[in-house]
Amino acid sequence: MFGLTLLACRISLSENNAHLPLRCGKRWYASPPPPLSDNAKGFLTTLEHSSEEELTLHLQDRMQFSKEAIACLVCVFDRLHSRIDNMCKHVQASAGEDNSQSDIINVNHTLLEENSRLRDLATLLQGRHHKMSMEYNELVDKVTSSETKVSEMETTVEDLQWDIEKLRNREQKLNKHLAEAMEQLKSGYSSTGSSGGLPGGQITLNIQKFESLNAELEHNQELANSRMAELEKLQAELQEAVRESEKLKIDLRNIPEEVVKETLEYKCLQSQFSLLYNESLGVKTQLDEARALLLTAKNAHLRQIEHMESDELSLQKKLRTEVIQLEDTLAQVRKEYEMLRIEFEQNLAANEQAGPINREMRHLISSLQNHNLQLKGDVQRYKRKLRETQMEINKLRCQSGDTAVLILEDTTSDGIDVKKEEDEDHEEEEEERRKELERQRAREREREAERERERERERERQRSDELKRKDSDTLKMLRVELKKAQESQKEMKLLLDMYKSAPKEQRDKVQLMAAERKSKAEVDELRMRVRELEERERKESKKLADEDALRKIRVAEETIEHLQKKLAATKQEEEALLSEMDVTGQAFEDMQEQNSRLLQQLREKDDANFKLMSERIKSNQIYKLLKEEKEELADQVLRFKTQVDAQLLVVQKLEEKEGVLQSTLATLEKELSVRTQALELNKRKAVEAAQLAEDLKVQLEHTQAKLKEIQVSVAENRTARERESSNLKRAQEDLSRLRRKLEKQKKVEVYSDADEILQEEINQYKAKLRCPCCNTRDKETVLTKCFHVFCYECLKMRYDTRQRKCPKCNCAFGANDFHRIYIT
Repeated sequence: MFGLTLLACRISLSENNAHLPLRCGKRWYASPPPPLSDNAKGFLTTLEHSSEEELTLHLQDRMQFSKEAIACLVCVFDRLHSRIDNMCKHVQASAGEDNSQSDIINVNHTLLEENSRLRDLATLLQGRHHKMSMEYNELVDKVTSSETKVSEMETTVEDLQWDIEKLRNREQKLNKHLAEAMEQLKSGYSSTGSSGGLPGGQITLNIQKFESLNAELEHNQELANSRMAELEKLQAELQEAVRESEKLKIDLRNIPEEVVKETLEYKCLQSQFSLLYNESLGVKTQLDEARALLLTAKNAHLRQIEHMESDELSLQKKLRTEVIQLEDTLAQVRKEYEMLRIEFEQNLAANEQAGPINREMRHLISSLQNHNLQLKGDVQRYKRKLRETQMEINKLRCQSGDTAVLILEDTTSDGIDVKKEEDEDHEEEEEERRKELERQRAREREREAERERERERERERQRSDELKRKDSDTLKMLRVELKKAQESQKEMKLLLDMYKSAPKEQRDKVQLMAAERKSKAEVDELRMRVRELEERERKESKKLADEDALRKIRVAEETIEHLQKKLAATKQEEEALLSEMDVTGQAFEDMQEQNSRLLQQLREKDDANFKLMSERIKSNQIYKLLKEEKEELADQVLRFKTQVDAQLLVVQKLEEKEGVLQSTLATLEKELSVRTQALELNKRKAVEAAQLAEDLKVQLEHTQAKLKEIQVSVAENRTARERESSNLKRAQEDLSRLRRKLEKQKKVEVYSDADEILQEEINQYKAKLRCPCCNTRDKETVLTKCFHVFCYECLKMRYDTRQRKCPKCNCAFGANDFHRIYIT
């Protein structure tokens, strides 16, 4: 019982939203407890006066109701959070929708406002319903408690009536016995008086009468005091009840705002309102931001589409013009290449015809130069021998001592001859050196010319290979471009299909169809050009292959013939040189003339070669410039292609975004339909709630009328019960008084002697000192509230069994309200 009361105290304190410290035994918490409210006091009084079963049932009802209320609150908050999250997701997803969604957004906004209004109305109705249900439950509890009290009072009244009847019957019997006893006493007194009894008996009878009168006086005083105390208590209770009723009436008429604000319902509603208001503000700001983002994204999307369309048209025009320019430049370069190739072949043929002759002449010149050098060496050797012989002759002449004149003449003539011969030798050596230098220079020039020719041949071969490679590369590029154009055509077809499926203006459709036709025509033209270029390439490759093979065969045959001729010439030259060693002078002069002529021819050929080289360098420079221009144009084409691919990717992304937005639009439409259905359901629920509220109002009025009737009947029953209780008390007092008289009469009748009477009185006093509950143990504990005395075991047993009321006056007592006493 003690644990249940503590649990009830905690529940009442938690319901009144007061963090109050509890006292369990003699243990206190930190802060002093504030005063309890009226609801808590009423709840505690009901818990004190109710039994264990009623306590458990009441607490189970309270716990069930609190659990249901908390579950409803949690469900409502979960729904609100889920709705807010879904709304935020849909608002963020619908950031890139078209202008057509603005109407849907406005309708959605109005529906949301209507939904919030209906939700507020539903919450208000739920609050009213909850309040009315709480009042109804309280009234039902009061009715049930009053009915139980009435039934208990009826049972007690019936029991009391039964006891009163029994007491009346007993009183009648006692009155009869008393009358009989009085008659017997009178008859006994008369007999004793006639016989002349003892004076001691009279003394004892007088003492007994005096004691009985004193006892009656004391009893009457006790009755008067008890009735006076009861009257004072009833008067005080009446005044307190009147004051409480007036105070409650005043409190009901003028309920302060602080009390309303301190209630749990008001605080819960205030917290819910603040949360919902903040969430609504956040959702509103998110909605505004989403609308702004939607408008900006839409405008940017339209601008990007227009910019992409204009860029695509300009790029198509640029590509067409650049392709035409590239084709023109390619045709010009091919013409120049053919002209240069023809000139190069002509120069090669001329050089091949003059090459063997020049080689033979060079070989002849080199052989003759070697022969001349040998002859010069022989001449110088012979001159040395001549000088030596002349020196020996002069020595011999000097030794012999012949005529000095002859010697002098001879010496002068010899000196003049020697000087002349030496001068001629020096001049010849200088001329030979000059000729050798000129020959070496001519040889070096010829070698350089041959090297340059070989280099030119290699360059021409490399150029032809490069041209072939470039032609093949251009063909590959054109094929790749054709494939890309086909892919772009397919993508444009897909774009056209996508744009046809979407509702747009007729001008856009006409422009797209015209662009598609133009792209088809351009693709067909490019295919024809590619085929023509492939055929040209095949023909040129065949021609070049045939011409190269024939030219190589001719060159090989010419080299063979030239080598054979060279062999025969070398043999003849050897024979002629062996046979014609004597006529070297004439041949030398002829060869010098031929050398001069050949040198002039070589100079002329060198000039022609230099001219050809300068022209070739110019053509190479022009070719390089054209090649660079072609590479730049190819880079531009690649850039434009990359730009087109990037724009196509952007278009695909925009199409994907458009599909996503369409899907989100469909989902939003579905959600709108679902929300309209939910709105209709909420309206129906609101109507049903209003109907339920009206029904509950009718039921409340009916229950209030019943409650008033029950209260009237309870008041009547209470007054009747009080009357009966007062009558019962008086009857009990009369009964006790009559019992005493009867006992005294019995004692007088039974005990003749005074000692026996005194012994009986002693026994009565001992019985008064015994516990009235068990009538076995002595009185040893007193209740400090009502000061009634009982034995310790009975009070302890009543305290342990939770019957904590006085057995005589029903005054409640606690653990510290009874103490031991010692009667000596």
